[in-house]
Amino acid sequence: MPPRSPKLAAPAGPDGHGPTNVTIKHVAQEAGVSVATVSRVLNGKGPVSEATRRRIHQVAERMRYTPHGAARSLITRKTGAIGVFLPDIHGEFFSELIRGIDVASRRCGYHLLVSGSHGDKGELEAVLRATRGRVDGLIVMSPDVDAETLRANLPETLPVVLLNCGTEGLWFDSITIDNHGGAHAMVRHLIGLGHRRIALVNGPPRNFDARERQRGYRDALRERPGDWSAELEFEGDFSEEAGYRAGIRILDLAPRPTAVFAANDGMAIGVLSAVRDAGLRVPEDISLAGFDDIPISRFTAPPLSSVRVPIADLGAHAITRLLSTIAAGTAHDRLHERLATTPVLRQSCAPPGAGTHGGRGAVAGGASRTTAAHQLATLVPANAGRPKAGRGPTRGSSKRNGSKAGRRGAPAGRAS
Repeated sequence: MPPRSPKLAAPAGPDGHGPTNVTIKHVAQEAGVSVATVSRVLNGKGPVSEATRRRIHQVAERMRYTPHGAARSLITRKTGAIGVFLPDIHGEFFSELIRGIDVASRRCGYHLLVSGSHGDKGELEAVLRATRGRVDGLIVMSPDVDAETLRANLPETLPVVLLNCGTEGLWFDSITIDNHGGAHAMVRHLIGLGHRRIALVNGPPRNFDARERQRGYRDALRERPGDWSAELEFEGDFSEEAGYRAGIRILDLAPRPTAVFAANDGMAIGVLSAVRDAGLRVPEDISLAGFDDIPISRFTAPPLSSVRVPIADLGAHAITRLLSTIAAGTAHDRLHERLATTPVLRQSCAPPGAGTHGGRGAVAGGASRTTAAHQLATLVPANAGRPKAGRGPTRGSSKRNGSKAGRRGAPAGRAS
């Protein structure tokens, strides 16, 4: 009988105590079992007695053994990773979205690989190709993506869920939010307060969210012939600075609009700053509303009316949908879901020339109070104006360089 090979000694760590570079062979020899048995136990496959299973786990933990991810994926055909592709990773919206995705994915034993394209289609395609073999599924949120780009740069078998991409077709599961309905409801609320000249600060023209919110704004105004005018629409980029610049231009219009609807809260906060710098007040001189209901919107002066988007829930929902797709493989019906948005009315909106603030979460005004109260009953729950702390979904600007950057005083001769 040939002599047995000597027992492998796990290499010592840098402090001379804890082992390092421990392999599956070290665990097998320490536990007195074969490498195949250790593999079955750690991968949760195959018949192994409970006593042996417990002993192997104890040895692996004591030796600080971590299975090699690449080697394991060759066996299980799973990476344990989810790819998340966003147009940007800066700002409150994206941080809250990532938080929702991360919490839900870790609960299911997955880790995240996150990347941003920053609006560059070439970079988008490069990142998509780089995900091959590295993730079990992909969540994509990008205004530049289309079905053909995805199909050309991703394996056909890779599960994909699209978030607010506006991509048509049956190739991928998708989840969107009701941008049009939320914008339409908020502008209708302003109309119900008595406003007729309502300005829009919109997002980038290629952005799906921005286009849908613009469409909701226009549809609400066009319900009353003559209320919509192209001169009342101002392009932005979802940043506070863009809102500030648009606010200056809006205040220079004659006659001045009595209300402003911004396509996100970041730009609404920029408009609020421009109004304040001009020596005017919200809502006494001009009403203001945003979209997304980021946490800071409750703490501006005055608190900002906004359209609430369930951002963290959107991220968690995307993970649930993606994991279902991974489990089902390619043989499943593609699902296309739309999540509701909710107007949240605070102190930044009042009838034209109201002169006084309304209460938080209520509508200010005298003669228009009955009409606005009826809208509140149909648009929002009774407690929507006071969201619970820590529960508000968020969205920030796509480029947040500090809302005070570039601020300047009101130009001389501004229309009053």
